[in-house]
Amino acid sequence: MKLLSLILIGFVAVEHVFILVLEMFLWKTELGMKVFQLTPETAEITAKLAKNQGLYNGFLAAGLFWALFFIKDQSQKFQTILFFLVCVVVAGIYGSATAKFSILFSQGLPAFLALVVHWLANHKR
Repeated sequence: MKLLSLILIGFVAVEHVFILVLEMFLWKTELGMKVFQLTPETAEITAKLAKNQGLYNGFLAAGLFWALFFIKDQSQKFQTILFFLVCVVVAGIYGSATAKFSILFSQGLPAFLALVVHWLANHKR
């Protein structure tokens, strides 16, 4: 169960690095416009906003990687991972309600699954 937890948390972190790259560096490219269903005009107008969004996604990934690889105290590691996964779940719910419903499944669901497995694997009963 702990290995599955680490894999799911790692997946969520890597996914948010990918989102960072898409939003900060690939927003106005063919791939970025296809992923986010943008016209070239809309991509141009919203590029600065996307870079800001990408940075926040990077902070989520950084927090998860920091907890996974650098926090040694198990209680602090558990709580930090819990915090960042809850942040991703909330962002997924908010994004699905305000931007695109599929965000609930592409970002929110993996984080929620990682959260549940992380809790089950590490919570002291």
